[in-house]
Amino acid sequence: MRYQVPDLAPETWHSTENEVEKSRFLTWICHAPNTANYHALLQAAKSAHPNASHHCTAFIAGPPGEQTHIGFSDDGEPGGTAGRPMYQALLGSQMGEIACVVIRYFGGTKLGTGGLARAYAQSVNSGLETLPTREVVERDSYLLRVDFAYEAVARAWCNEQKIPVQHAEYGSGGVCLTIGWPRDNALNLAMLENRLKTALDIQKVTP
Repeated sequence: MRYQVPDLAPETWHSTENEVEKSRFLTWICHAPNTANYHALLQAAKSAHPNASHHCTAFIAGPPGEQTHIGFSDDGEPGGTAGRPMYQALLGSQMGEIACVVIRYFGGTKLGTGGLARAYAQSVNSGLETLPTREVVERDSYLLRVDFAYEAVARAWCNEQKIPVQHAEYGSGGVCLTIGWPRDNALNLAMLENRLKTALDIQKVTP
């Protein structure tokens, strides 16, 4: 599986601001491979804006379609008017490992339930429009055993195919390279075997 995630350093966030009927909506988005990143973002937002009316949240701490490490909160807004629309915006982006906080400063005009839902969803969508992203590729690890003489060629081929070499272990019989093969592609080393002119010994690493 391949999907986009926020291209942000740990403990940093992407921020945007919208105004609706004099209410300010500040959107913070972070990379959240786990729920700890979401909690850190929320704490940072509360510390930076302690006098805000609400700190509403939504997160998907995993790949798109994640069902366990997800959540959203209205933080005092009428039920279903903030966290759920924010979460639906994240779902619609088809991104993973993402968390957001929308910080609201009430401007004196009530927006109604429909207006609130639109404002919170719009705030998240505005942040997503300018969010820097990168691709995550889910991979399975394989042990590839080659003679010492073939190591450089094998590494070069992996680099060409954008297959990361995660580890190397050297022994008396040669080198064992741990490679990360994309989970959405069937394993196929025919091109490398043709280049080396030898059959390869490869074994999947079981978790």
